[in-house]
Amino acid sequence: MPRPPLDGLIDDLYYLEGAPPYARLRLPPPAALLIVNLGAPFRVRGGADPDTAEYADGCVVTMPTRAWEFGYPIWTRSVGVHFKPWGMGPFLPMPAAELCDRPVTVEQVWGRPAVAELRDRLATADGPHAMLTLLEEELMRRLCETAGLGLVRHTSSVIAASSGAVPIGDLRVAAGVSSTHLALRFKELVGVTPKRLARTYRFAATVFAIDFAGPIDWADVASGAGYFDQAHFGHEFRAFTGLTPTRYAEVRRRFLREHPGHALDSWPLPAD
Repeated sequence: MPRPPLDGLIDDLYYLEGAPPYARLRLPPPAALLIVNLGAPFRVRGGADPDTAEYADGCVVTMPTRAWEFGYPIWTRSVGVHFKPWGMGPFLPMPAAELCDRPVTVEQVWGRPAVAELRDRLATADGPHAMLTLLEEELMRRLCETAGLGLVRHTSSVIAASSGAVPIGDLRVAAGVSSTHLALRFKELVGVTPKRLARTYRFAATVFAIDFAGPIDWADVASGAGYFDQAHFGHEFRAFTGLTPTRYAEVRRRFLREHPGHALDSWPLPAD
C-alpha cells in the first residue's frame, strides 16, 4: 500500500517479471494504469482495432471506455501503478480526457530525459522492493496540487461505493455545483463524465459478482443489474470486454482451470 497522500490516488504499485500466463491479456475497467517497461516491448490494441501499437518505455492508460488488449513478450519485466479512476490526474501535464482511449508512452507524458533516467535507476535497483520505492518516490515528486481533486475524489468514491447505482444528479446537488462544472472536472481528472464512470462501475460490479463455477442465466444477471434488457447488457459486455458474455465465461473458466489462485485472477483476463 503506498504511503499518504498517494494512498488516496493509487490502489497499488506492482513489479512484474517472468512469463505471463497467456501471451495476450485483456485489461478491464475501471482503472487507470501506468507501466514503466524494463524488458522487451509489449503491444497494445484497443477494442476491435485491427492494428496494435508497440511500447518500449512503457505506457499510460487513463480511465478506459472499452477493452484494451495487451500483448506481452515471452519474458516481461516492468513496474507499474494501478491508479484509482481519479488518481492519475495530478500526475498528468494535460487533461485526462485528452488521453481517453488513447494510450501513450510514458515519454509523451513525462518527457524522454526524465523517463530514461527513471528506467536506468529502476533497472539497476537492488531488487523489487527498491524498485517500487523508487517509483513511489518519483510519484511523490511529481504529485501536483490539482483544482477540483477533492470534489472528483469524493463524488467518484460515492459512485464506486454504490457500484454505479447512485443518481448523478443527487451527487451534483449534494456537492453544490452545476452538472457542467462536475462533468468538466471529471473530464480533466478522470477522463470521462460521472455518468460514464457510473456505467463502468455498474458493469464491473455485475461481472465480478458472477459465479463462473456454475451455470449462468444471463437474463437474470442483466435484470438483477438493472439493465433494460439482455440485448443491452450484451452490448455493454462487448464494449467493455471485447467478448460476448458466453465467450467471456469460457475464457474466465479456462483461466481458473489452468491457473488456479494466480495473482492475475480476473485482472486481467486472457484475450481468448
